[in-house]
Amino acid sequence: MKKIVTILGARPQFVKGAVLSRIIAKHNDFHEIIVHTGQHYDVNMSAVFFEEMKIPKPKYNLNINGLNHGAMTGQMMEKIEEVLLEEKPDAVIVYGDTNSTLAGALTAKKMNIKIVHIEAGLRSFNMEMPEEVNRIITDRIADLLSCPTNNSLKNLKNEGFEGLPITIKKHGDIMKDAVEFYSKLSEEKSTIIDSLKLLTNGFVLATIHRQENTDSKNSLESIFKALEEINLKLPVVLPLHPRTASKLKEFNMKPEVTLIDPVGYFDMLALLKNCNMVITDSGGLQKEAFFNKKHCVIARKETEWVELVDSNYAKITGSEKEKIVEAFNYFLTSTMSFNEELYGTNVGEKIYKSINKLIQE
Repeated sequence: MKKIVTILGARPQFVKGAVLSRIIAKHNDFHEIIVHTGQHYDVNMSAVFFEEMKIPKPKYNLNINGLNHGAMTGQMMEKIEEVLLEEKPDAVIVYGDTNSTLAGALTAKKMNIKIVHIEAGLRSFNMEMPEEVNRIITDRIADLLSCPTNNSLKNLKNEGFEGLPITIKKHGDIMKDAVEFYSKLSEEKSTIIDSLKLLTNGFVLATIHRQENTDSKNSLESIFKALEEINLKLPVVLPLHPRTASKLKEFNMKPEVTLIDPVGYFDMLALLKNCNMVITDSGGLQKEAFFNKKHCVIARKETEWVELVDSNYAKITGSEKEKIVEAFNYFLTSTMSFNEELYGTNVGEKIYKSINKLIQE
């Protein structure tokens, strides 16, 4: 039987990977081995996490985290090479734009193993972002590029990928499949709405964690001043990322919004489903807001998900207080239906078929 190795390094990648893992197990045409690099160490990713999320447990856990980019990527490549030498897979699957993604792709390429890049073609056009470098290099050396959107497909065409010996497919966004699957489970598992005594459509969900926002005192103050002003109209609930918590303490800031501990995926889905709006600098949460029919204020200078902005489901504000408040007020009276199909359907099955074709060639 043919064999593939899937490289995962962060909790969102496990959620996406679980979609494809279930489909691979159902068809049973090839065997999948999961490798967890350990990039995003998360105490919540225990045995219970994998059981509750119905996610296959990794065969390998490399436990590489807490290092600078170069050291982390280098150590991952060394360990991944050992795994690939042992397992001898027909292909390696990587997701997104983390250091784990780049390390998996580079190692596979040097060993002449086929590479599948899921979430290919995304661009922020900001080369100061490590993620941008990771995704560009991974796209260039992959054998199958699975694009989530028309814009990601267009980016690859603009960069001349059509002239390369690479298979490019627009499958759609696998996160859509994940949200649909886990949304039902979250209704059974999550109690956060009741425990925080939140009203449906009566609060704003916010997350702030990117270094461009947290490491600048001016940017962080501007964002939280906006959130405090918004909090006067609707309660702002913000699961606090450790980096943000550390910077708030360092800058002696005590924002008057509802700060809560980081939440699991079920609780996050419950918050998304029941909030009025989302304010975030996260990439994934922008789409998840759309999947849950919520407008999104993007506290960044750019987004990879430009179709959300082009279709008026989201607005880019950066860290400017006035722009954040203005976008919030604009969306507060929106009557958009969110019925537009931006991210495809049955995405996991489409990706599976392309992978199967690649490894059978």
